[in-house]
Amino acid sequence: MRISINAFLSPGLNAPFAIFAMVATMFLIAYAQLFGSVFILLFYLVWLPLLAMDPRAVIGDPRPLYWIFAFSIFACLSFFWSAVPGLSLRGGLQYLSTIVCALIAARVVPVKAMILGMSLGASLVLLYSLIFGHFSYDPLDGVYSFIGAFGSKNQLGMFAALGVFASFSLVFILRVQMMWRILALISGVFGAFSLHAAQSATSTITIAATIAVTVASVFLKRFSPRHRTVLFLSIVPAAAVGMLIALSTGLFGAILGVFGKDATLTGRTYLWQRGLEIAHEQPVFGLGFQGFWVQGFSQPEVLWQQFYIASRAGFHFHNTYIEAAVELGYIGLILLSAVILGLFAGYLRRLLSSGARNEDVVLFGLVMLFIGRSFFEVDFLNQYTIGSFLIYYCAGALAKPVAGTAGNASVRFYPQYAGSEGFHVPRRGGYG
Repeated sequence: MRISINAFLSPGLNAPFAIFAMVATMFLIAYAQLFGSVFILLFYLVWLPLLAMDPRAVIGDPRPLYWIFAFSIFACLSFFWSAVPGLSLRGGLQYLSTIVCALIAARVVPVKAMILGMSLGASLVLLYSLIFGHFSYDPLDGVYSFIGAFGSKNQLGMFAALGVFASFSLVFILRVQMMWRILALISGVFGAFSLHAAQSATSTITIAATIAVTVASVFLKRFSPRHRTVLFLSIVPAAAVGMLIALSTGLFGAILGVFGKDATLTGRTYLWQRGLEIAHEQPVFGLGFQGFWVQGFSQPEVLWQQFYIASRAGFHFHNTYIEAAVELGYIGLILLSAVILGLFAGYLRRLLSSGARNEDVVLFGLVMLFIGRSFFEVDFLNQYTIGSFLIYYCAGALAKPVAGTAGNASVRFYPQYAGSEGFHVPRRGGYG
């Protein structure tokens, strides 16, 4: 039996592969550090062979992608001035390859299938952690926290938050069939339980804020584009005033107290201060991509000791922009900010336009989740992380021509492969 190319490359016809690929990506990336290079090779095996099937259809027009690749290319070039050039070049190329895989996914995996795969994949990741995970003592918090099969509770919390967001999106926004809704609800409950077990303040607060923003986006979508703009310009200042009131009245501190956090965010403020001081030592180009947290260098060794990181690995400044400034200087920070601002402005423009779709609302919410986390975590600045994969999936989906527009070559249909000998999936794929 011949398998149709459409079963892999055509959104709307490739639902089984698309969902499987996302589930596999979630699990392989989650535990790549645990199982090593085998999982990384399997991750590549999921996406890179699609290029061989039809490179022109999978790659599309590369010209709209310049703003997406600029930061990663600069990261690769940083080996010229890095104190550890081999490490910077290898890390940059691996980061670039992760982005390529995410962009391939954006071309062939529709949003609904991606969210379905994310929901099922998050459940599989969390199930493994609950079965084989363990508690770890945090000397800064002074408590034992459940970290699953990860190195920290924040990593477990991120996958739990993704599961909750995917479940919410499937049930209330994308409105999939009843079978998928039931599975999504189970996944959401599973994610909420894991989020509670992890006791990750970052993940809990950001997912709550993300759902609130997504609900507001759904509300805006009910109005005409002109009224959406007016409402948006009214809501944003009101939200900013509310944040200032929360900070001035101590409400934010009370929320942190629920999670056992103090005003220093368990040492994060000191870590940010040190990061800014180190960034000012090489302000233009930085120290090189992944060229700071290197064993044997005096500055990271001191920070590892101060924060009780016995493994002397897997640590960062808990702020994406400070981390980027330390490694790649002001230039790298500007290039990374261009990606973030491009995503925010691009999806906001779609949301406020007459052609806004439910898929745009979901991707806008996903972008806002990672933007919110970027001030406290480093989710999309490293290779083989789910944050890097998803944020660049959103970038690729934004750069891809909208279905139905002139010149849309993001999908090719191969009727010669869709006959009785081929593996043909109905257009709705059983999930819409």
